[in-house]
Amino acid sequence: MAERNAVSSTKVLSRKSLLWFFTITSSLFVLSWFFVLRSTSRPRFSDTDFLPSSQLSTEFDNSTFKKDNLNAEPSIGSRAILVNTEEMEATRETETLSENQTPSTNDEASKCSRKNDNVVPLKVFMYDLPPEFHFGLLDWKPEGNTVWPDISTQIPHHPGGLNLQHSIEFWLTMDLLASELPEPPNAGAAMRVRNVSEADIIFVPFFSSLCYNRHSKTNKHERKSMNRVLQEKLVQFLMSREEWKRSGGVDHLILAHHPNSMLTARTKLWPATLILSDFGRYPPNIANVEKDVIAPYKHVVRSYVNDSSDFDNRPILLYFQGAIHRKDGGHARLALYNMLKDEKEVHFSSGSVQKGGIRQATEGMHSSRFCLNIAGDTPSSNRLFDAIASHCVPVIISDEIELPYEDVVDYSEFCIFVRTRDALKRNYLINFIRSIGKEEWTRMWKKLKEVEHMFEYQYPSKEGDSVQMIWRAVARRVPAMRLKLHRSRRYTRSLPKKERSLPTIPAPVNYWLERRNIIVRNPAA
Repeated sequence: MAERNAVSSTKVLSRKSLLWFFTITSSLFVLSWFFVLRSTSRPRFSDTDFLPSSQLSTEFDNSTFKKDNLNAEPSIGSRAILVNTEEMEATRETETLSENQTPSTNDEASKCSRKNDNVVPLKVFMYDLPPEFHFGLLDWKPEGNTVWPDISTQIPHHPGGLNLQHSIEFWLTMDLLASELPEPPNAGAAMRVRNVSEADIIFVPFFSSLCYNRHSKTNKHERKSMNRVLQEKLVQFLMSREEWKRSGGVDHLILAHHPNSMLTARTKLWPATLILSDFGRYPPNIANVEKDVIAPYKHVVRSYVNDSSDFDNRPILLYFQGAIHRKDGGHARLALYNMLKDEKEVHFSSGSVQKGGIRQATEGMHSSRFCLNIAGDTPSSNRLFDAIASHCVPVIISDEIELPYEDVVDYSEFCIFVRTRDALKRNYLINFIRSIGKEEWTRMWKKLKEVEHMFEYQYPSKEGDSVQMIWRAVARRVPAMRLKLHRSRRYTRSLPKKERSLPTIPAPVNYWLERRNIIVRNPAA
């Protein structure tokens, strides 16, 4: 009997020991997994472990970036902004200066010097086209066999007036010529190179907008206008060049800022990157936001220098002066005119550049809090850039508008966007504008003064002005151009001989067209 009790007690002790052992083991197992999961939730490597060595050194040089970035505010509006470390730092410096005080001239110079030290200029090969394609259209007469004016002694005269709106071709060409001077006066965002193998892009110096403005009409005893003749000559010239044949034109840069410029040539030269004012008169297989660059108009109203105005001493609430009856997308102008013409503090009238129109627009915009930018024959107009130069907060009513360098500039910080269908609702627009108070308007007004230099054309160009911003926008397109070129060359070795010399639509462009169900005939077919 005693033996049975002993055996029973031994079994109980064994079960307790096993239970205790199992409990301890299970607890340790769970704890070990807990610590493993915690350790794997953190990145195993530093963010800089996989950066190229050049970026790695930059990361250490800008060690304060990550700390500052933790406190960065999210972007305003629904559009994300792509920025790099340098741009974010420049933005922070601008905001600090606007809140505190304006820097001395020496501080500004040293800051620009530091910035330029890090800028790698875009290398541009420019064709030596005959003067009839560029400065000859400005009535410049070459001496001897020279192609280009000597800008170190005399700057060619531009006719001005409405021609200035689309004068981008003049400013970019002058900037490239200036880069070859012994002491270049520009900021160095682009430089001309003589060897095409060194170039990032090939520039076609045809003043197409000026050519359209001055020579689009056919004179007596002429079968074709001079504008059309020069376009045909340009197509013939480019198609005969080895540079064009080698790339199919993908690495070429062509200026067609006026909506009606290059009407004849665009259907053949479309693989090139085009610099445009908008896409209003282009089918997507000719021009699109993934391939081309949008550049600002040159404003025609006078800049508001030393603007000390404020919300209370700008008596006009909402300003518009221009053509009211427009075709295509401009139907909204007439409808808005009928809604707003009798509203208090609103100036909405017809006007043009004739008979002092520019002077009147300058005075009106400088006296207004908000300036309307309504779609006309095309989605864009120079009115937006007149408003920016006047520090008059733009109200954009143009659903199809594309804006210059919007990948680095957030327009919602200093512009108001209203959908056309909302603007056409009775009293919607005027009530919305009146709801914007002094504090919000003042914030946008200050931002306009900070960004206005980005929309200023000038010679010599300066750091961050329109000329420099356009060159940098082009530079951001270069990797995509190279991608198209490299993809288009995949099968060049294995193609039948008769097909090797035929131009083809680069693969990425063709893919873009297919995604949008756009049928286009391949030029090689």
